[in-house]
Amino acid sequence: MKTVTGFSKMSKEQKIAWLASELPGEANELVSDLNMFWHHDREVQKRFDEFSENTLTNYDLPFGVAPNFLINDKIYTVPMVIEESSVVAAASLAAKFWLDRGGFKAEVIATKKIGQVHFLWKGRSEKLQQFFHENKADLLNALSHLTESMEKRGGGIIDLELINLTSELADYYQLKLHAQTCDAMGANFINSILEELGKVLEKKISLNPFFTEQEREVEIIMCILSNYTPECIVECSVSCPVEDLGEFSAGMNAETFARRFVTAVNIAQVDPNRAVTHNKGIMNGIDAVVIATGNDFRAIEACAHAFAARTGKYRSLSRASIVDGIFKFSLTIPLAVGTVGGLTSIHPLAKTSLAILGWPSASELMKIIAVTGLAQNFGAVKSLVTTGIQKGHMKLHLLNILNQLNASDSQVEHAKEYFKDKVISFTAVRNFLY
Repeated sequence: MKTVTGFSKMSKEQKIAWLASELPGEANELVSDLNMFWHHDREVQKRFDEFSENTLTNYDLPFGVAPNFLINDKIYTVPMVIEESSVVAAASLAAKFWLDRGGFKAEVIATKKIGQVHFLWKGRSEKLQQFFHENKADLLNALSHLTESMEKRGGGIIDLELINLTSELADYYQLKLHAQTCDAMGANFINSILEELGKVLEKKISLNPFFTEQEREVEIIMCILSNYTPECIVECSVSCPVEDLGEFSAGMNAETFARRFVTAVNIAQVDPNRAVTHNKGIMNGIDAVVIATGNDFRAIEACAHAFAARTGKYRSLSRASIVDGIFKFSLTIPLAVGTVGGLTSIHPLAKTSLAILGWPSASELMKIIAVTGLAQNFGAVKSLVTTGIQKGHMKLHLLNILNQLNASDSQVEHAKEYFKDKVISFTAVRNFLY
């Protein structure tokens, strides 16, 4: 394709026409496909267009639900947005499995979030530390006009620290802000505070006679929240006597299953190659709920994987044990989510998701999301140590293969019956059809 100027200023129709002109052999199909997914309601479509830049259409993903989640003695139906068919099925089966075994327990341990003013300053660190100690209260007071509304809701700034990192990078310091943002994810709140804090810091140092002329020069590099939130933590678990786990496929008894399950999780604790796939399974469940509720799945993914590597080695986020005959499976994970602000307030299906969940607070949503990740992980590991992952996965994937091969309704029904007890692969399905 050739370059184009002024693309962002074109109308949506003009952008599509430009793309079509660049792909003449596919123009008709391209225009048809893009138009197909426009929302029939113009106002709704306008809202979708404004979510992003250079919007051409909407990209649909399946919106489903996983029922029967018993969390802290309360039943939830959990909305999930994901294209992988086995994920919702596995979460639903795990929820049903634990429904009669006490359900899931979940607890929010902490909800602190952080942001940083990164700056360079030349001088003796003891002198800067003294300045900070003497001016900390003034720095915080200068932000009161930005924190007042959040403070009325029970949030605001928790603490402010001066961090000396000159041993890692010449002249590098940071102001580290700890904040509580209640039911909001809080990115805009924290970033606004940090940018104001950077200006106040620069002004106070430049005008302070305590410093020499050279020391009055401070360079603010950037002011930004951190998506690493190790103090915004939720824990969840399931447990029951081993014998209550029941019997599994191929006659596997409860004791064998529990032992194999715990070993599989322990393997993900010691082998990063397995841990990545293991944690990906957890995030299958977590991301699906995060997307459904209009939260930022990229931030949550980045944070979760950083947390998994916090010891210096990448490990499983979940843990399993058998102690005194009790099987326990648990998950500890950082989750910074919101139920007000951002897409949660303006995307119709995000609001629908929150309604399905009973309009939870941010803390309650943290528990629901974490539990869904644990349920998904249980379903995946359960399959791995019993029948193997492909049996259930490919059975659910059969419909995708049939759609790819343009199978008729009649062929779909015949294929479902035929492959009930057979290995499913793309080649096998194609051979069956043709």
